[in-house]
Amino acid sequence: MKNKIDYTLYLVTDRKLMSASTVEESVEIAILGGCTLVQLREKEISSLDFFSTAHRVKEITDKYHVPLIINDRIDIALAVNAAGVHIGQDDIPAVVVRKIIGPDKIIGVSASTLKEAIDAEKAGADYLGVGAMFSTDTKKDAKLISIEELCKIRQNISIPIVVIGGINKNTIPLLSKTGIDGIAVVSAIISQPNIEKAAQEIKELFISRK
Repeated sequence: MKNKIDYTLYLVTDRKLMSASTVEESVEIAILGGCTLVQLREKEISSLDFFSTAHRVKEITDKYHVPLIINDRIDIALAVNAAGVHIGQDDIPAVVVRKIIGPDKIIGVSASTLKEAIDAEKAGADYLGVGAMFSTDTKKDAKLISIEELCKIRQNISIPIVVIGGINKNTIPLLSKTGIDGIAVVSAIISQPNIEKAAQEIKELFISRK
């Protein structure tokens, strides 16, 4: 299962930005537009609300056979039997996360340097979330990395790479020929009036420039 994940269009949720009325609705519409993987990211709600939302979102992702990744919260990921969890550099180390969630779940790790990327792969990460590539309002304090650094990471890492941070129609062409496996998108999809169309257009553009 883990080796068959399609990382092409990786949706990251943000309830503050979505044009749809619920997280579940935004996820379903985005999947209909071609999103291949969904990360549920909730920073400002209670654990109970996160769990309830994750449960409802998983019903949607299961319906379309799209893997669900939970941001940060290993307990929520296990509670709803999500496909995996995504962790940052300041979270519990990947090697510990692997002991908790077992060999069959997906672990994604954020990386912004070659060293972080190499360390994450050695620790058992299944994929990397590399960024922030470009400035973004969704994470204003994010450290930007260069295309050159991204290429170095690609040359030294064998696991899939998904880039994140300011990914939209204007920046996707800049990622051409970098060898990445997918793009993680937030506002360029879920904040658009037509989420399905936005997802479809971004996916087509990325595939054409890959």
